[in-house]
Formats: sequence, C-alpha cells, structure tokens
Amino acid sequence: MPELPEVETIRRGLSEVFLGKSIKAVAINRYDLRRPIPKTFAALLTGRQIRAIDRRGKYLLLCLDDDSVIIIHLGMSGRMVIGGAEELGRHDHVVFYFADGQEIRFNDPRRFGSIDITTVSRLSSHPVIRGLGIEPLTPEFTEKWLAQRLYNRRAPIKNLLMDQTIIAGLGNIYVCESLFQAGISPRRSGSNVKGVRLKRLVRSIREVLTLAIEAGGSSLRDYVQTSGELGYFQHSFSVYNREGQPCINGQSGHLVSRLIQANRSTFYCSLCQR
Repeated sequence: MPELPEVETIRRGLSEVFLGKSIKAVAINRYDLRRPIPKTFAALLTGRQIRAIDRRGKYLLLCLDDDSVIIIHLGMSGRMVIGGAEELGRHDHVVFYFADGQEIRFNDPRRFGSIDITTVSRLSSHPVIRGLGIEPLTPEFTEKWLAQRLYNRRAPIKNLLMDQTIIAGLGNIYVCESLFQAGISPRRSGSNVKGVRLKRLVRSIREVLTLAIEAGGSSLRDYVQTSGELGYFQHSFSVYNREGQPCINGQSGHLVSRLIQANRSTFYCSLCQR
C-alpha cells in the first residue's frame, strides 16, 4: 500500500502539472471500488478548476474552486498517472479530462482504493479523515508530543507507530526502516521508548520519510510516480524485505530477521535494535 512518501510524491507530481487547470469531463468506468463512487461525481466535477492539491496521511486531496474536495486513497495497488496518448487500460477506472487535452488516470487492478467528494467545511469530519493522527513532517511532531501518546502504552512500538490515529501516513515499510535507524526493537513496549531512544525515533522518522520522498517513494509491486516512473527508495532499504541478508552495519554473520506483528511482517536486526 502506498504510504506517506508515495502519496506525497504523487501530490507533488500532480501539482506541477494541474494546478489552476479546469476539468473538462470525468469518465467513470467502474463505480464499485472499495467504497462506491458517488453517482453524481462526474457531474459535480465538470467545469471545476483545481485550486490546490494537498495530502492528509495516505489520502490525496484535490481542492476545487467551488470548495469541493476530492478524497483519493490508492488502496493496495492504485496509481494516479498522467496520460493522454495511449489507449485506456482495463484498470483505468476513473479518468479526469482537462481542457488542455491532458488526463489523470486512476488505475487500480485490485480495486481496494477509493474516491469520494466532500467540501472544505466537512473535510475534517469525513469518516476517512476525522480519526487521523498527527502529520510526522510537521513542527508539531515532537518528542514531547510522542511521549504523551506512548505514555503507559504496553503495546509494541511497531504496532503503535502503525496506528493511523496516532501518526498519519506511516506504514510497514517506513516504520521498519525508522525503528532500525533509531536502534529500537520493534518488540519494545511503547511506554519503554523514552529519553535518548525517543529522541532518536522522532529524528529517524523525519529523516527516513524525507529521504524516501526525495527518492520518489518505494516501488515494490504496483506503485509508480505520476510520470509512470518507479520510485527508488527500495534500493536504500536497511531492513525491509531483507530477511536473511547481512545487516548493513557490518556485524559479522548477523542477518536481518523477520517476525509477525499484528498480521504484518516486521523486518529488524536483533543485534542493532534493542
């Protein structure tokens, strides 16, 4: 599933091309995504202008000139690709046509993604937005803030960092990478992440996300940038998806391990992470 860096990369790619442009028409080839697309969706968007393209957690937000907001979630396999020349594919479920002849195609083979529309005034109370936690790249994400959320929490720190009601946008890849960089065991309870460890964790989350965005995100299976290019951060993984491979810190004979937490694979180095 695309995480914060992938969605932020898409947001930036779309912003470079489509800010200020008018939507000429919208073609909906399938309404039955994870959540049904509203039947009035195409009519509401026709003739509208894109004023801003934002992100909240793993959700992409297209803000229009009538205060409408399109909420897009890419699910497991969704893509937002700029097109126009090639024929539509079988999984191009929604196509945004612009007055200048360009297109944005929402492609989702597994149909776990979703597209909805709301207004600026109702956005914060929308069911998929209202429960989201803090944005980890904002100034508000501090050691003090995180310490308050981890206080007296016995759950493993890995599970707590994956909780979207605490931190929005973090997923399995970047939690594994951040914990490794911070030298924290994914098994350690949240209440036991404090002091120097907590400081390292906040810094590591910021650094890992920033580097991943600079690399265009991680392409493991379906994700591509708006241009159709792959992301490159997967070439910089320290532990994610590296089970059985040597730890990058150079400990002789020590390998990356994998365990299952909350039905997700966790990759870590038991020697480096305590």
